[in-house]
Amino acid sequence: MRRLLPKSLIGQIALVMAAALLVAQAINFGLIFNERRAATRAQIEAPAVYRFVAFAQRVAAMPGERRERVLERAQRRGRFSIDPDSIVAASASDARLAERLRESADSNGLRILDVRAAVSERVTSRRRLPAPQGRRGGRRLQTMMLSVQLADRSWFNGRLIVPRPDPWIGLRLAGSTLLLYLFLLAAMIWVVARLARPLRDLTAAADRFHGRGEAPQVEPRGPADLRRAIIAFNAMSARVSAMFDEKDRMLGAIGHDMRTPLASLRIRAESIEPESDRHKVIATIEEMTAMLDDTLALARAGRATEPARPVDLTALADALVEEFRTLGQDVAMEPCERHVAEVRPNLLRRALRNLIENAVKYGGSARVFVRAAGEAIAIEVADNGPGIAEAELGNVQEPFVRLEGSRNRGTGGSGLGLTLARSAAQAHGGSLELGNRPEGGLLARILLPARAG
Repeated sequence: MRRLLPKSLIGQIALVMAAALLVAQAINFGLIFNERRAATRAQIEAPAVYRFVAFAQRVAAMPGERRERVLERAQRRGRFSIDPDSIVAASASDARLAERLRESADSNGLRILDVRAAVSERVTSRRRLPAPQGRRGGRRLQTMMLSVQLADRSWFNGRLIVPRPDPWIGLRLAGSTLLLYLFLLAAMIWVVARLARPLRDLTAAADRFHGRGEAPQVEPRGPADLRRAIIAFNAMSARVSAMFDEKDRMLGAIGHDMRTPLASLRIRAESIEPESDRHKVIATIEEMTAMLDDTLALARAGRATEPARPVDLTALADALVEEFRTLGQDVAMEPCERHVAEVRPNLLRRALRNLIENAVKYGGSARVFVRAAGEAIAIEVADNGPGIAEAELGNVQEPFVRLEGSRNRGTGGSGLGLTLARSAAQAHGGSLELGNRPEGGLLARILLPARAG
């Protein structure tokens, strides 16, 4: 049951409100139904009881001879009679209807010793009913049997034809209650949906922003509280964008200021003797320069001003492979189909170059594939090296992480190559995956959406 319950706040609010509204409507239906049923009974029973009591009071006040003539005519019609016994058995008497009969007799000054009353679905009148009532309408009639014991202990009995209570009153009331419930539920769902739409926009904007690119802005809409929250979110996004812009300007200044003294050191190092010391110093300066370039590239990843455009990824990878082959590296491009995606070519080229350099450096060779992977496009680089321990596959993508053994400072590198490749893939809405090949070596895969931008 818990799995079926909504997880979102809006869904839970809608469920609670719908349940509360259902309970309220059920209670309201019960109260109205009881009131309508009582009112219907009163409309049917009150006139009949009043006529019976009035006739009984009139008969009781008549002299003997006239009283007999009146009763004789009433008996021929099958309506009223004075008998030694009641026509209603004591066990069959309806206490509620009998109490109504007693109250009516008391209020009209009719002295009685006992009362009995019952309702029969059979129409027992001897009077011929009109055609609509006798054929079809008889189903809508019933006989109310009333009996009061007069002061002389005789029973004044009456059989009165009255309408039956409306059998569809409950169904009609249930239908109107259901329509009202659906109307209120629709209004409530509209209000909840009005709240949910701006919340979904706000959530989607927050999910889209990963610290790269411009911070998203959301159109303020919905109730005043939500609009204020969205305006505050947009203001925060603007501040975040301003902070990133300031960071880029600061990094650019730092990079410019650090390259100048490094270039000066490189020139001075050319005159260092002996030659072995000179090569060591120059290698250290070049390593510092490369680390500075990688650090600046990583810090700016995802906020580059380079526009995205449709690029043939197969041709881009093949051009890089040719560059490495020209330098005498064992790098090959496997035959594959043409795949086009919307990317930032320079950023993606740098990421792919890092993967190929790592494959050549640590595995001795590299094989490059470009293939479709479901709704994404995969650019894969495979090597024949020792691979990476499964426990380190996630850590190796973090900045400045070098693995002992195959990957250490002695082989060169800043520990930022895989981090840059991952950032470039994420800047395109993709990802970087690393895995060991069953036949040995490492497989690095950049996954890009077919419409990456």
